[in-house]
Amino acid sequence: MKIKYILPLFTLAVIGLNACKSTTPGPTGANGTNGTTGATGATGAAGAVGPGGPQGVAGATGATGAAGPAGATGATGATGADGAAGATGATGATGAAGASTNIGSYLFTNQSVYLAGSTPFLVPAITQAIVDQGLILVYFRNTGVSTSWFALPYSESGNTLNLQAYGVGYVDLKASFTATGLDIRVVVVPGTALTPLMLHNPGLNLNNYSQVAAAIGIN
Repeated sequence: MKIKYILPLFTLAVIGLNACKSTTPGPTGANGTNGTTGATGATGAAGAVGPGGPQGVAGATGATGAAGPAGATGATGATGADGAAGATGATGATGAAGASTNIGSYLFTNQSVYLAGSTPFLVPAITQAIVDQGLILVYFRNTGVSTSWFALPYSESGNTLNLQAYGVGYVDLKASFTATGLDIRVVVVPGTALTPLMLHNPGLNLNNYSQVAAAIGIN
């Protein structure tokens, strides 16, 4: 049969191939040439933007930090230029003369005057300079009854009270009546203070004790 012939022939062929096979490898062949890099393909279309994620919850406000130390004091700036001088203001009115230690005021309370003779009062501030160049002013009032002072010479309803004389250290009063309970005020003005007194107090009425007291600073 044909099968019987085929098998022996196949067996012989295999044997023959094995007999011809060598155990030593042959030389390595040369590397083949690299193929050419293909062209870059076109960029594909951008995909659709995805939906945004949910907004996060705001965090709590942090505590206020401690105040930092004060900075150093800056340098003093340059002094600015002086401004222009303003216009001179109008001259003010002349004020009343202030109190002067050269003007003396002496009070004798609850005194008496007499019809017979004169009544002397000791006033040490009356010096020879006062007698020669100064001014002696005398006023009286009823003690504890009246606050109004009357200037000498005084005359009312036939009653008179006058400064009869004065000298170094005293004044003499002469009355046409006898009376008790009188306050006697003697004001001694030196000659050096008389001119300023009248100059700074124009229209000063020396018979008005209130005006005189205000002008020379007597309480």
